[in-house]
Amino acid sequence: MIRVEFYGIPRSRAGVDVIDIPEGTLHDVLLSLAEILPIFADECLNGPALKSGYLACINGHRFTTDGNQALIAGDALLILSADVGG
Repeated sequence: MIRVEFYGIPRSRAGVDVIDIPEGTLHDVLLSLAEILPIFADECLNGPALKSGYLACINGHRFTTDGNQALIAGDALLILSADVGG
């Protein structure tokens, strides 16, 4: 499993702070989130990708938009608004 953490607007739309999802590519994880959290998907996703204005960060170190990026067990995926810091 990987841990998905939501910040800013994504947290508000998801209705949760954290959720655990089976590992896979970034696209796989986002599609799983869309099934579980439809309000989050409507606001923050465009199919299997984040909409403009939202960011994905792996393990707090690397921002990515690469849908083929593998997420492995123990990874943390942070989903945040691009303006979360101010």
